[in-house]
Amino acid sequence: MPIDTANPPTDSTTPVIRVRGLTNKFGEQTVHEDLDLDVRPGEILGVVGGSGTGKSVLMRSILGLRIPNAGEIEVLGTDARSTRPQDRQHIERNTGVLFQDGALFSSLTVGENVQVPLKEHHGELPDSWRYELALLKVKLAGLPADALNKLPSQLSGGMRKRAGLARALALDPPLLFLDEPTAGLDPIGAAAFDRLIRTLQQALGLTVFLITHDLDTLYAICDRVAVLADRKVVINAPIAEVEKLDHPWVQEYFHGPRARAARQGRDAYQERTQQEAS
Repeated sequence: MPIDTANPPTDSTTPVIRVRGLTNKFGEQTVHEDLDLDVRPGEILGVVGGSGTGKSVLMRSILGLRIPNAGEIEVLGTDARSTRPQDRQHIERNTGVLFQDGALFSSLTVGENVQVPLKEHHGELPDSWRYELALLKVKLAGLPADALNKLPSQLSGGMRKRAGLARALALDPPLLFLDEPTAGLDPIGAAAFDRLIRTLQQALGLTVFLITHDLDTLYAICDRVAVLADRKVVINAPIAEVEKLDHPWVQEYFHGPRARAARQGRDAYQERTQQEAS
């Protein structure tokens, strides 16, 4: 039985992710309070914020891995807080997640790791089909075919990231979550991973929710940027608009020497790309 890769129906005006009035508390500490956020179909949304602003908590709430104290969350038209099996299955089948550490099972090969969601959601498939699908996803993530039979411990940090990405893509999800995908990578490896994400997003029509602190990533591939501060999303807009926001954290983050270097790198890349195209 072939896997149904059809994306859930959306139009260009319907948010893929819709968050309203989100509140998350840990004891007496309030991380989010009355937070709103929309993620549009087909965009790469970069999510940034200072330490303790709850970027990963927000992602886990959207995925239904944490029950917030208050608020509404819809993912692909489904209530993310629902405990109905059919609702949970709908979200799980249509989302792929790459956690910061890759979250690969250390005792399984890369191929076996990639097949985990296939076995969970499409156990009826023959072993040979799952193997071929895993091989396809490994190649799609930019890994050589022989990586399929290697353990995570036998891979470099960058290759483990790509293996985690291959597993996140196993079910052909229309929605991809990435938590600090370039953390721990050298500048060359990080830039290559950014290009891979943009290429996959364009080729597969993905919507990407991307948590990052990497300014190079924000300037290179993000269509919009959501800034977490003061327990809320203080702005969700293209980076040129974000830079203009009169907020202390935004001004410090987007107008320091590191941000200037990231802008220069983006401009140089765009100029080089235009020259090559002409």
